[in-house]
Amino acid sequence: MTQSDKRESNPKAPLRRRRWLKRAVVAGMVLLLLALVLDRVFPLPLPDPDRGSTVVVARDGSPLRAFADAEGIWRYPVPMEEVSPLYLEALVAYEDRWFWRHPGINPIAALRAFGQMIWNRRIVSGGSTLTMQVARILEPHSRSFGGKLRQSLRALQLEAHLSKREILELYLDYAPFGGTLQGVEAASWAYLGHSASRLSHAEAALLTVLPQAPSRLRPDREPEAARAARDKVLERMAALDVWTTEKVKDARIEPVVARSLKPPLSAALLARRLHQAQPRARRIETSIDIELQRSVEARVRNYLARLPERTSAALLVIDNDDLSAQAYVGSAMFADEARLGHVDMVRAWRSPGSTLKPFLYGMAIDDGLIHSESLLVDAPQSFGSYRPGNFDLAFNGPVGAAEALRLSLNIPAVDLLDRVGPARFSARLANTGLQLQLPRGVQPNLSIILGGAGARMEDLVGAYAAFNRKGIGGTVRFSAQDPHIERRVLSEGAAWIIREILEANPRPGYRADTFDTGSRPRVAWKTGTSYGFRDAWAIGGTRQYTVAVWIGRPDGTPMPGQYGAVTALPLMFQVVDSLPRSALYAVPESAPAGVTEREICWPLGLAFDAAHPELCQQKMDAWVLDDVLPPTLPERDAGNWSSGIVSVRIDANSGKRLSLGCSASEVREISIPRWPSLAYPWLSKSQRQRSSLPPLAARCSDDGLEGMQALRIDGIADRTSVARAPNSDKPAIVRLRALGVSGDVSWLVNGRLQASTSGSQSWELPFPETGEQTITAMTNGGRWAQVRVNVLR
Repeated sequence: MTQSDKRESNPKAPLRRRRWLKRAVVAGMVLLLLALVLDRVFPLPLPDPDRGSTVVVARDGSPLRAFADAEGIWRYPVPMEEVSPLYLEALVAYEDRWFWRHPGINPIAALRAFGQMIWNRRIVSGGSTLTMQVARILEPHSRSFGGKLRQSLRALQLEAHLSKREILELYLDYAPFGGTLQGVEAASWAYLGHSASRLSHAEAALLTVLPQAPSRLRPDREPEAARAARDKVLERMAALDVWTTEKVKDARIEPVVARSLKPPLSAALLARRLHQAQPRARRIETSIDIELQRSVEARVRNYLARLPERTSAALLVIDNDDLSAQAYVGSAMFADEARLGHVDMVRAWRSPGSTLKPFLYGMAIDDGLIHSESLLVDAPQSFGSYRPGNFDLAFNGPVGAAEALRLSLNIPAVDLLDRVGPARFSARLANTGLQLQLPRGVQPNLSIILGGAGARMEDLVGAYAAFNRKGIGGTVRFSAQDPHIERRVLSEGAAWIIREILEANPRPGYRADTFDTGSRPRVAWKTGTSYGFRDAWAIGGTRQYTVAVWIGRPDGTPMPGQYGAVTALPLMFQVVDSLPRSALYAVPESAPAGVTEREICWPLGLAFDAAHPELCQQKMDAWVLDDVLPPTLPERDAGNWSSGIVSVRIDANSGKRLSLGCSASEVREISIPRWPSLAYPWLSKSQRQRSSLPPLAARCSDDGLEGMQALRIDGIADRTSVARAPNSDKPAIVRLRALGVSGDVSWLVNGRLQASTSGSQSWELPFPETGEQTITAMTNGGRWAQVRVNVLR
């Protein structure tokens, strides 16, 4: 019988096949519908991307600090490309060779596991694929048949929703590795001390097997068990020809050495700051150089051992090229309660001391008020009700602008700010990003230049970078994602001049003409100390980096004897000298367009005039901006005398001065350069003579040029010798007063301020030391008197 005859004899066969096919299709649709319903009713328990642990990493991926999730789990999310291929090879080959092909479950492995369970009446092997392991990680269950069935269904569900890559990355981030560690990256850093991207064959095999029994195989507790399990993976890799026998043999020699589990804690306060700003981010990348960060933190810890108790420190290093932070130390010891280690002093408002002075001098240069060697006067002065003094209570008299800035003299700085205007100065700083904080209701005043306002380290560093960035500062950046905000602080020329001034300041204990400092980078540096020794600052910049150091107590209590130059500056130089150096920055930088070097003369501050050499008493080489040569600043309160040129007529024969209406057979007109009145006590005898008026001719009426009433010191005569009483250990004491004055008088002994009196008020001066002592009395208008005393005993 042919097939045709059979079909004719059984006409219902095709109908039955169609019926079965229809039933199959319906059943498939029902199963598909049921799967869809179950998928909606029982959605995948995927991790919430906005919840979980967070890791803050350095620019090379090294973890700085990790923040555990609500369950205390440490996890460092990592994409598959940043995991060593050796680990991926070992993981897939050892755990699930068919991972890239199966639909979530491996039927052959599942049937084998089911048969072993029937035969042994217990689960012998799981037959779990990597997808099934991910399903169990996401939704833990018991090792029962029901649990295994649910795991298999979840695996199918995972494959339906996610790609193989996404499933594998879930395993890489959530696989258990012992203790509170999850994920291969966290395990690699915790146990091995480096990223999972740098695993050796032996390390890859070790991390592959750890999730099978994370507690039993922890290498920090059970190194022998961990090694045996690792070697089993290595043998499998050789047997499957995934790795060569030679590589496996070398890997077996490598010992299992694991570090004790300790969460990373570098740049802890920066990490906290960024985590608070991005609480939902699971991985936060920073610009920090991990090696430099660790080195700087160690330096700070060691350095603080020599300082008083409860002292803290902050340090910030930025790259001038892009203003990115390279090292960030917010406090000396993060966990030290006595030092208030939880307070981030990089962000704290503190008195900046004298660190604002370079900006003031730069602005004065830009404004055409001064050049680098303009004559300023460091002498006791009152600015209304404000009477500042120098840090060491000494005064220097006439001083160039560059030297006044290098010595951080207070009086010249306050005098400059009085001319620039404190409100304008504060506003210009704010426009550059350097905000100053003043008490509520207080307007900018002259004290801000000496630290009478609050500032933040990161703002100071962003502004100081301008000295090595052609006058352009900006906001410090802590990650590549931070916006690049730049602002002009000074003109390129003014910034260059200020940098030259600060770089010419020798390091403490060094002299440029004695020590070879060629191996060290040139640093434009400035220190600062706040009132009451509460803040010690040192800020310095090289062509490549800007470094700031603050030392003090976060609660603001004083540290007597600790100030910028002796406390913060040595640490700053240690850090600067440890920074990497590029050959690009070793070549000296020439002056920019608009900056020239000119020979100027004191006391007028103008260029040397060969036609009038008598007007030049002291020559100086000055940096000048745009060929502007501003004269010496006029005195604010000079009485009858003022600086500048005084022109008088003299009798050519006698050399005496002639007043108006007084004549001689031969009359000649001369010009006399005058020093600022407040500078006269510090002038040499020849300088005073060259700036003095010729005596008035006897036959001439008073011309008013000598109308100032003489000031005299009463109580001791010039060139007097004094000694303590015989058989007495008490020093000799004299009572002094100023005669011929009604206003305030400043009393200096050897250039140091000792007392202030009003009118003819008297005061007592002891002489505890032997030798010559110079006593000077000065008024605010520049009148002065001086006596010299020889103390015998």
